[in-house]
Amino acid sequence: MKSKYFLPALMLIPALASCDDVLEPAAENAMDVTAMYSNPAMAMGMLGNAYSFLPYDGTPQTDLATDDAVSNDPDNGYRKIAAGAWAADNNPTSRWQRCYHAIQYINLLLENTDNVEYAASSALRTMHNDVVKGQCYAMRGMFHYYLLQVHAGYVGGTLMGIPYHLSSEDATSNFNQPRNTYKETLDLIEADFAKALDLLPDHFGNIDNANQIPAKYKAIGATQSEYNRAFGDNHKGKVDGIIVKTIKAQLLLMSASPAYDASGATYAEAAKAFATVLETELGGIAGLDPTGHTWFANTAQIDKLASNENPAEVLWRSGNSDNSTGIEEDNFPPSIYGKGRTNPTQNLVDAFPMANGYPITAAASGYDASKPYEGRDPRFYAAIIYNGAAQGVNGTAIDVTTTSSTIDGINKENKLSTRTGYYMKKLTRADVNIDPNSKTGKRHYTPRIRFTELFLGYAEAANEAYGPTGEGDMGSAYDVIKAIRHRALGIDDDPYLESIKNDKDAMRQLIRNERRLEFCFENKRFWDLRRWKVDLSELNATAKGVKITGDTYEYIDVDTRNYKDYMYYGPIPYGEIQKFNALQQNQGW
Repeated sequence: MKSKYFLPALMLIPALASCDDVLEPAAENAMDVTAMYSNPAMAMGMLGNAYSFLPYDGTPQTDLATDDAVSNDPDNGYRKIAAGAWAADNNPTSRWQRCYHAIQYINLLLENTDNVEYAASSALRTMHNDVVKGQCYAMRGMFHYYLLQVHAGYVGGTLMGIPYHLSSEDATSNFNQPRNTYKETLDLIEADFAKALDLLPDHFGNIDNANQIPAKYKAIGATQSEYNRAFGDNHKGKVDGIIVKTIKAQLLLMSASPAYDASGATYAEAAKAFATVLETELGGIAGLDPTGHTWFANTAQIDKLASNENPAEVLWRSGNSDNSTGIEEDNFPPSIYGKGRTNPTQNLVDAFPMANGYPITAAASGYDASKPYEGRDPRFYAAIIYNGAAQGVNGTAIDVTTTSSTIDGINKENKLSTRTGYYMKKLTRADVNIDPNSKTGKRHYTPRIRFTELFLGYAEAANEAYGPTGEGDMGSAYDVIKAIRHRALGIDDDPYLESIKNDKDAMRQLIRNERRLEFCFENKRFWDLRRWKVDLSELNATAKGVKITGDTYEYIDVDTRNYKDYMYYGPIPYGEIQKFNALQQNQGW
């Protein structure tokens, strides 16, 4: 959209070169993009730069602007926007700059990759080129999807998408481009995905013999060794065909949701897309990972992960971060040297059912308000530090009461103590020690796509398309939810689920709540609430907490939310609107 989109790409090119003798003119320390023709490392560096802009965050961010959590940092941007400061020129959710930067790298590479000498062998050069082009088409579609999620919205009664960039930009480009409609954007993303799927295998990985070489490469004389160099184990973790099919399913689910259903996408299409991946990868519902809901706490598994290996719950993830302490430093209670940044709300706590599967509001649940933390869904204990819960390498019992002798007590100290009576446990590792006198980090990773997200995506789409028990492409929504709740609760008999199995509206609410619990603190709910277009009163639900004094539990208001009815959709950045009159702002902003 403007010159700064192409300048970073060209400015960073020198850093991608491996030899000084290609830096011409040396005095300017600049390289023409055509230098990649004889320097494939430069081309791969450009692709790597695009990967660096993927918008997957391993720490709670957008959750802090929902009814699931608040921050104890008054300067937190998400805390501010939830309170009413969200504006086109104050938007921490924006992906505009980063995504268009990535798309610029991708388009430059697409326009030049056919000329890159990736290898002396013609067959190997063709295969390397196909891998690069396949990833470029895939990521161009993906980055436009990421933009769509944040910046789509209505203009004059029309659901609009974002400008779709099919070519790179330079100083002569016309940056004053209008937005594509949402439907046009959707179609263009799907077209890029189709091109990617023509070039990428479902999975990267070595083949065992030459008979496994695809016919199109066998026809040009490719050998087993060459195929493995181009498509083998060394590429695991990069975007492959299954990842493309999964992102497409996510796109279709978003597009079929109430906020975007003017796109014409259907829940049946989304259900089929999710089912295709789940059947291919896991054999359907039976492949649900028994420990997938505690992926962050499966420390023995995490510590053994090789750089190119995924645990059973994870389809795609970031690399391993060894000896890391960052998320613990930010979120451990202050008595064990943390900053206690993410404070789960009473709203979220109340969303966890009892261990028998009933919501705490149901008479059959057995919930005792005088003992609110007893007999709850096991996911509650894995996700939330509540009063008396143990945390840290020494198993310290955390005291959040008003009479606490530690700074863990509610509102004891600004910017350190909890504001809600809870601290976040999920995502952190209790075996990390952040005592400055004996600091010990551990391995972490960020899941970009969990299989549970696919199962819940299928359940949501199947319920809307076929009803709770209607058979879709992979069983019913009821079948999926039964399996997920059995995994979490450990119960064979789920009377609450049975009581609503024929009620589409009740099943919808249960599916949404299961998604809330499974993905708390994983930056999903902010966007879910908006694509579902929940009632504004729900979007503005006051974030609540609890003050505990002795045996008394006093529920308190912590943060009010101040979203307007146009804030189901995010804004186009104010600076872009000011510069380009062809670029229209979403309604209300």
